[in-house]
Amino acid sequence: MNDNATLQRRQAQVAALRGAEPSFGLWNAVTPTVALELAARQHFDYVCVDWQHGLIDYADVIQSLIVIDAAGSTPIVRVPGNNANDIGKALDAGASAIIVPLINTADEARAAVRATRYPVSGGARSYGPMRAEHLLGADPRTVDKTVALFVMIETQQGLDNLDAIVSVDGVDGVYIGPYDLSLGLGAQVPFEPAILPKLEASVEHIRSTVTQAGKIAGIHTPNGEAAAKRAQQGFNVITVTTDVSLLAEAAAEQLAIARQRED
Repeated sequence: MNDNATLQRRQAQVAALRGAEPSFGLWNAVTPTVALELAARQHFDYVCVDWQHGLIDYADVIQSLIVIDAAGSTPIVRVPGNNANDIGKALDAGASAIIVPLINTADEARAAVRATRYPVSGGARSYGPMRAEHLLGADPRTVDKTVALFVMIETQQGLDNLDAIVSVDGVDGVYIGPYDLSLGLGAQVPFEPAILPKLEASVEHIRSTVTQAGKIAGIHTPNGEAAAKRAQQGFNVITVTTDVSLLAEAAAEQLAIARQRED
């Protein structure tokens, strides 16, 4: 029920995420609007819909994925947790990749893998690909090859089990959320100065371990300058900023310019 060009585009997008060249993305955290479409059309390699912390519900997730597809970016969803139902619904809506937060053990990683794969591939995903069927077709064997899975390491326990987690077959990579990781390492508030050396050492440890395992190293950054540095460091999947930050910073910048000229 899909057209072959759409399937080929999705396959190429997932292959790019798994490739050696950096992929730069945008984080979608608010209700999808024309603003998201305009931002997504600026040639971001991917846009990730934040269903965990974003101010959105499942209906918004679907609309965001439609907008992202129309803009030509790779659609990714960070699900609320390691829940098979939520993972399945994100894939049914048309996500090409899933980010699962707070993975602490290899068993949890294996559960996430099972949720993204149909039984024919050894998984436990329930069949009902609503929108995805029209994008990728109805054959589970084909669909399973067009899904990428990232797990998030955000705690000391996750760090302790990193080698076992990245060795799980079906885990494509690790996506680092520095805010939660800093709290997981003992910070009272995100990026507490006293924790920064330990945080940066942990970030590099994750990157090197993931890369040596032949997997994808991803990370969240606040701006383009930080994203460029992470790319130079060797990260493959790098979120440049969020739609919330873009709106707030652009509004503040233009207001400051106006008031400065008024003076």
